[in-house]
Order: sequence, then C-alpha cells, then structure tokens
Amino acid sequence: MSVRVSLHSPTGSKSFLERGLLLLVILIFLEGTVLTLGAASSPDISAQDNTGGHDDHRGIEGSHVRTNYTKKAFPVLALDYHHIQVPFEISLWVLLASLMKLGFHLIPRLSSIVPESCLLIVVGLLVGGLIKLAGEEVPPVLDSNLFFLCLLPPIILDAGYFLPIRPFMENIGTILMFAVVGTLWNAFFVGGLLYAVCQIEGTYLSQVELLPCLLFGSIISAVDPVAVLAVFEEIHINELLHILVFGESLLNDAVTVVLYHLFEEYSGAGEVTPMDVVLGVICFLIVSLGGIAVGAIYGILAAFTSRFTSHTRVIEPLFVFVYSYMAYLSAEMFHLSGIMALIACGAVMRPYVEANISHKSHTTVKYFLKMWSSVSETLIFIFLGVATVAGPHAWNWTFVSVTVILCLVSRVIGVVGLTFIINKFRIVKLTTKDQFIVAYGGLRGAIAFSLGYLLDKDHFPMRTMFLTAIITEIFFTVFVQGMTIKPLVDLLAVKKKQEAKRSINEEIHTQFLDHLLTGIEDICGHYGHHHWKDKLNRFNKKYIKKCLIAGERYKEPQLIAFYHKMEFKQAIELVESGGGVKLPSAMPSQVSMQNIQPKKLPPAVAERALPQFTKGREEEIRKILRSNLQKTRQRLRSYNRHTLVADPFEDGWNDFILKKQRMIELEKKVRLADSPSLPTWPNSRELQQTTRHKVLSLLTVVNFALNNRTNLA
Repeated sequence: MSVRVSLHSPTGSKSFLERGLLLLVILIFLEGTVLTLGAASSPDISAQDNTGGHDDHRGIEGSHVRTNYTKKAFPVLALDYHHIQVPFEISLWVLLASLMKLGFHLIPRLSSIVPESCLLIVVGLLVGGLIKLAGEEVPPVLDSNLFFLCLLPPIILDAGYFLPIRPFMENIGTILMFAVVGTLWNAFFVGGLLYAVCQIEGTYLSQVELLPCLLFGSIISAVDPVAVLAVFEEIHINELLHILVFGESLLNDAVTVVLYHLFEEYSGAGEVTPMDVVLGVICFLIVSLGGIAVGAIYGILAAFTSRFTSHTRVIEPLFVFVYSYMAYLSAEMFHLSGIMALIACGAVMRPYVEANISHKSHTTVKYFLKMWSSVSETLIFIFLGVATVAGPHAWNWTFVSVTVILCLVSRVIGVVGLTFIINKFRIVKLTTKDQFIVAYGGLRGAIAFSLGYLLDKDHFPMRTMFLTAIITEIFFTVFVQGMTIKPLVDLLAVKKKQEAKRSINEEIHTQFLDHLLTGIEDICGHYGHHHWKDKLNRFNKKYIKKCLIAGERYKEPQLIAFYHKMEFKQAIELVESGGGVKLPSAMPSQVSMQNIQPKKLPPAVAERALPQFTKGREEEIRKILRSNLQKTRQRLRSYNRHTLVADPFEDGWNDFILKKQRMIELEKKVRLADSPSLPTWPNSRELQQTTRHKVLSLLTVVNFALNNRTNLA
C-alpha cells in the first residue's frame, strides 16, 4: 500500500527511486513465479531408503504416502555445445571456405598473380596457427576417410559428368601412355634412386629399406586431379593439353592403388617374387577394368531409372547423385578404382539422363555439382594447410630435397621419352612447348597426403618423414609450379582455350567429316577408330537408346537434337540477360532439352507447305533412298592399282565377264591343239615364234568376231 502512495506522490525527486523499487519488487515476484511454476521434481532418495524395508505393509495406507520431491529451477537459457558440435564445426568450415572463395574473387588483381589453391593453403596455415596459439589441439581435419569418402567424390563426379568425351577418346592412347607407363616410370625411378641415396654414408638414412622407398615413390609419383583442375582452369590452357594432363591424373589412380597395396603388402615380407609381379599386373587390370565396369553398370541403371521420372520431376537430380555415389562406394568396397568408377558412371549416364530429365533438373544437377565440387576443393586446400600446422614432422634435408629434385627430373624424362614414342603414331604431333606444359603441369595434391596418412606407424617407422616430404612436394608443385605456369604459358605463347561456343555450322561440318572419314576407311578396307566409332553409334541408336530413353525421343536425329538444345539455350540466355524478348508463359517447364518440338502449323498452311503422300508412296520413297543413299557400310575390296577392275555397277559388266571367259577357254583349246605338232628339234626358235604369231592372230580374229556378233545382237 505504501508503494501505491509513493507512486502518486507529488514529490518529483523521489519518483525515480520509487519506480526503481517497484521494478525490483516485480522482478522478485516474477522470479518466484518461475521457480514455482517451472520446478522440476526429483524423488527424495533418502525417503525411499527409510521406507524400503516396509514393502510388506504397503496396503491401503501405503497408497496415501507421497514421495518427497526436491524442487529444481527450470533452465530458461542453457548451453549444450557438445550436442551440436560436429554439424556446427562442419558448417563453420564450409562457411569459412565459401567466404575465402568469395573474397578471393573480389580482388581480381590478386587472382591474376596467385592461384586460388595457394591462397587457400595459406588460409589453412593461418587457421591452424591461430588454433595452436590459442592453446588448443589442432584437429586432424584431413582424415583419410573424410577425404576419400566425402571430399573427393564430388570433384571427380563433376569432372566425369562434364568430361569432353570426343577429345578424351581421340587422345585415349596418349593419356594411357602417360597414366600407366609414365606413373610406373616415376614410381620406380624416384623410389630406386631414393633408396640409393639413403644408403650413402652421412645421410643417416641407412635404415630405410627398398620396398618402403618404392612405396613412397608410388605415392608421390601420381599426378593429382584436384590440383590440376584448380590450376589449369585458371590459366585457360587449350583443350588438348588440358585433357592430356587431367586425363592422366584421372586414369593413373588404378596404377597408384595397385602399387600402393602391392608394396604395402610385401614391405613386411622383404621380397617380391616374379609371381607377385604377375599378380600385380592382373590386379591392375582387375582394378581398372572392374572400376570402369562398376561405373558403367550404375550409369546404365541411372539412365534407365530416369526414363520413368516424367511424373516426379523433383527427384530427378537425386538419382544422378545417389547412383554416382553408390558406384564410388561399391568400387571402394572391392578395392577397385573409385575414381575410374565415377568417371565411367558420369560419362555413361549423361547423354541418356539429359534426354529424359527436364531442363530445370538439368540446371539443378549442373549447379549443384559445380557448387559441391567447388566447396570440396576449397576445403581440401584449407585442410592441407591446417594439417601442415598440426604435424608432427620429421625433417631431413637430404631426403626432402632429393625427393623434390627426383620428382622434377623423372617427370621431364618420362614426358620427353614417351612423347618421342607417341609422336610416331600421332597425326597431330606434340610440340616442344606442349611437352614442357605437360611436364611442368604434373602437380601433386591431397591424394598423396591421404595415402601417406594411411600408413601404419608400426610397420613404417619412417612414416612421419614420408609425410613431411609429401607435404613439401605438394607445396613446391602448388606454389612454385602453380604460380609460374601462367607467366610461362604467356611467355611461350602457348595456344589457349577458345571461349566461343560451338555453332550449328561447326556441328554440321564435324558430323560431315566423321562420315567422310568413315567412308574413306571403308573404301581403303582399313578398320580405324572412325569405323568402330560408327559401329558403336549405330548399335547405340538401334538398341541402347530404345531401352534408356523414354518415348520417341531416341528417334530424333543428333543434329536436330543439337539444334533444339542450342536454340533453347540461346533463348534462355536472352531472357536472363534482359534482352527484351520473353518466352511464352505457357511453355511447360518440364520439357526435355532434347525434346523441344517445333510448333505445329495450321492445317491450311501445312497443306500448302508440304505435299501429302500416301503411306505406300512414302514407304516407296524411303526404300529408294535407303537403296541408293545408304551404301557406306558395303564391304568392298581394298584399293590396289595393280588389281583395279571395272565398276561392277557399270552397264555391260556381265558381257565383259562372258567375253573374258570365252577368250580364256579358246586360248586353252588352241594351246592343247598346237602343243603336239610343235617341232622339238634343236634351233626351232623361229618356228615357235611363227606358231605363236599365228595363234595370237587367230585369237584376235575370234575376239573381233565375238565383238561384232555382240553389237549385231
């Protein structure tokens, strides 16, 4: 009551104090209310202990006995970081990676000097240093399972799904030479010479054996696809060099996996027998071909599933991601090449999936893959920097410096030697500039670090020194070679990638040249890659497309499909750029990119534009066209100027054959008739010559008579 009086008191000096007291009373009241309403009850254990021995006397009276509870304040605000620690830290790392990538592209002058991968590694070093300065233990962020199961698959899937198939297949021989023979050469060259250096007195490395050195050589020799993508996409190198280096980095995975497991298995035994070498070759074939087979199977399954998604367009992109990841996991489960499985899955499924899914789904797949792979690539380089700070390290100047030098020397010798052999079989030769870029672009990355991280400390006591040498080689290739390759490309005036989009004119001429070269191979009787490519295209169109593409879309010619796709893309770009032209609002959003049908003309206009034919007449025209225009697959004899005969389709061919047979028979009869009457005495050359002249004259007369008879007839 006194509070109310003070509130209405006219004294102005006490009003502020009175209001403060009133506010304090209200807060105390509210606190008591919260404690009363939100009390958490817990049983009184002491009361239970006191009544624990009277269970037999619980009856009606025991039902009225209440258990005593202690009141506990309701937590208005609580902190439970451990409950969300893992997803929260993952989100922080992804946010850091995205902000670093955003900041990198906001400074164009910096991006023109330093590659993005170098700056991300520096960011990782700074983050790791700050964690260490704060007195916390640096977490092992670049764990092998995290890298191989979460970070690497998006990058490889993005590369495989959008892989340029034509240049890749045209250079598959060169790529395989660099990937298989080149990787084997690098592994044995680096490992063997490192072992020889370790045996020199004064290096204090005599305890290092041969098989661990070869294992280290197999880890450090493989070109890393993540590092190659990060650097080569910034310098915009031409398509040939890009596909050679990047294709090598993809396909050398099988060689690296086989060598890694082989040397890891036999390092404890101490020797490798010839039978182990044979088994290693067989294992390489199984790992590589098995990975391709697994990826192709999942790619076909994804394409077949997308055939039935016309009514549920929302889940179309999900099948692309899930089937691809299943292909990678299945290959890794059997110790096959997961990278080759992802490449095969993406390359196999893409043409059929894009024919079935809608344009919106295609856009979703494209941008989600680009976003996912970009974030994974950024995290890999940041984690490399953090892992470098985390340590531990065992620095040995001799081992580390010799490793860097041998990797450079082996790469140069391997590329030059293999190119000397390859150029003998290539139409477009690799120049000296091309060889330099291929050799200089052999970058190492996180795959080598993760493989070294997997080594067991008990079996490989030099594991820490190996990891230090691997990190040094990665830093050397990324920082030194990655930062200097762009100025060298400009200095050497190496041809760069053409940014112009492919036009319909180029597509027409490309298909025309393909058919022309296929026809030339048919005429020459040579079964080259154009022949087998044409065979595969025919088989694909006749059988595979019918099973994997929905509706009548598989019948659409490739050129028409490309034209529709390009026309639709140009229309979308025009609308997005604000060109003032709008697409019709009634256009369905679920139309496939390769299934855009032209507008139907009104019946009157259609009758004037195109003549109407009956089905019988139409079939007759098709039969005529098939019989006269589709003879490219006819098997002819090989061309030889000594055995060139007349065209079998010329008029009079049968008469010519008949005359020739008659002349041969007549000549045989004359020889049989004249042979007994020839004189056999010595010096009868003049008589023999006279007889031959008579026979030839007779044959000429008979031939003339036959010709006249034919003409008269």
